[in-house]
Amino acid sequence: MRSHPVSPDHLLCLLAVARTGRFTLAADSLGVNHTTVSRTVAALERALGGRVLVRGTDGWELTALGERAARAAERVAEAVDALDGDDDDPVAGVVRMTATDAFSALVVPPAVAALREHHPALSVEVETVTRRPAQHRSGVDVEVVVGTVAATRAKVVPLGEFALGMYAARRYLARHGTPTSVPELARHGLVHFIDSMLQVDDLDAPRRLVPGMVDVLTSTNVFVHVEATRAGVGLGFLPCLVADRHDDLVRVCPDEVRTTLSYHALVHPESWRRPAVAAVVEVLVAEVRRQQPALLGLRGARGSR
Repeated sequence: MRSHPVSPDHLLCLLAVARTGRFTLAADSLGVNHTTVSRTVAALERALGGRVLVRGTDGWELTALGERAARAAERVAEAVDALDGDDDDPVAGVVRMTATDAFSALVVPPAVAALREHHPALSVEVETVTRRPAQHRSGVDVEVVVGTVAATRAKVVPLGEFALGMYAARRYLARHGTPTSVPELARHGLVHFIDSMLQVDDLDAPRRLVPGMVDVLTSTNVFVHVEATRAGVGLGFLPCLVADRHDDLVRVCPDEVRTTLSYHALVHPESWRRPAVAAVVEVLVAEVRRQQPALLGLRGARGSR
C-alpha cells in the first residue's frame, strides 16, 4: 500500500517529461522551472515506490513503472482536453505525433486540413524527428517512421513508399559538368545526413551506392539538404517529393542511384482506441495515397523531369 497519494499534477508532469525527454523542455511546457519538475518527479517516485525515469541515449526514458504511470497520466490529460472539446464529436482533442521533416511539412498539413473540415475540435501537434521508433517514450500517439520496422508493441500501419535520388543545381552542373555514371558521381561532394547522428540505416543509401563520395555539407534537417544543393554546395541525395518541387534542381543518374523506402505509422494500442487518433492515421494513409506519384518521383508528377 502506498504511503503517499499520487497527485494528478505529478502525473501530468511525468507526461511532459516523457513527451520531451528533457526536464528543461518539460518545464517550459508547464510554465515552471526544471528544479520544480525534478522535485515533482521525485515526489511521484516516492508515492509509487520506484523509479519512473532513467537516463537514455535520447534523454529521459520511462521505466516499466513509469510507462504505467504515463498511461494513467494520458487518461488524465484526455479528460482535461475533453473539457474544451465538442462532446458530440469523438474526433476531437489533441493528437500528438512525430514524423520526418518532409512528411511533417508536405503530407501532414493537407491531411489535417481535410480532417478538420469535418472535425473542427481536433488539434494535431507534430514533432519533426528522423530516428528509430521510441521504445520507452509515452505521450506520442502516432510515430511516423522510415524504413524497416522491427518488432514493436505498437500497432503498425503501412502508409506507403517514397523515393530518394541524387540531385544537383542547374548552375552547379553548368560549372562542373553533369555526371553520367557512378564513378563520375564519386568525384563530387555529397550533401546528406550527418553520418554519426543518422539513426535510420536505410537512409544511408548514397554512401553505399556511391562509396567514393565525400561529405561536403551534412545536417539533420532535409530542408537544409535541399537548400545546400540548390546553392551548389554539392550533390544532394534528396526525397523526390521535396526536390521535384524546385525547377532549379535536376536529377542525375536516376537509374543508377535511387532507393525506395517505406513510411509506417506506429500507434500505441491505447492511443488507437481514441477515435481522433484512428481518424488521423486514416487520413494520413489517404494523403500518402493521393501524393504517391510525387512521393515516388514518377514521370508526370509535379516538378518531375
